[in-house]
Amino acid sequence: MTGEPPSTPTPDFATAWARADAVGGWLTRDQGQALWAAASGVTAGGRILEIGSHQGRSTIVLASAAGPKGVEVVAVDPFLAGGMFGGPGTRDRFTANVAAAGVAGAVRLVVDRSTRLRPTWREPLDMLFVDGKHDYWTVRDDLRWARHLPVGAPVLVHDAFSSIGVTLGLLLHVLPGRELRYLGRTGSLARFETGRPSTGDRLRMLAELPWFVRNVAIKIALRAGRVVGSRGTPDPF
Repeated sequence: MTGEPPSTPTPDFATAWARADAVGGWLTRDQGQALWAAASGVTAGGRILEIGSHQGRSTIVLASAAGPKGVEVVAVDPFLAGGMFGGPGTRDRFTANVAAAGVAGAVRLVVDRSTRLRPTWREPLDMLFVDGKHDYWTVRDDLRWARHLPVGAPVLVHDAFSSIGVTLGLLLHVLPGRELRYLGRTGSLARFETGRPSTGDRLRMLAELPWFVRNVAIKIALRAGRVVGSRGTPDPF
């Protein structure tokens, strides 16, 4: 998607969200606004890495906020076949959705697994958004992308304190680590920045555990309902 002229600047978040909200996905408006705020702070000519793009809902928000300043959004997704991933069909929808939103010129699509791409990556980054595969092992590896960021750069993680795999990755690697400071969350979108965490940062993370337990209980109840015959869309927990 590179080589296209820069898109027309998006005037405000409301306009960008109207375009993004037409695309399927779990990102809420409040979470989109948190992404917008973080991306808006990336300096001109910078680079944002998005892990897990699916149909482009969050990509549109990121590129709308930062693309007009010449910031590149690198969207990484393997578009695996089966399940909720969708395979090549999802890739086609991603391309169409980003183009329809007018931000294709700010997006570089990399069709690959984030875990396979990371060891050979050499380009500097200015923001990281993690919303890829939710198992513990992938999340643990995806958090290592933060080493490409300068101190004070934003790192946002979707489905934190909601997905079990994502939460385990945060608790076992960020909580005792020395690279990320916890700032808070917008729903299940956790906000961090690169830098040495304080005791207070660690305590704020631990304070999210009751909310995590609540979400796990809801997840179990919803899935139990499906086992006995209930029908519905996949739960967001």
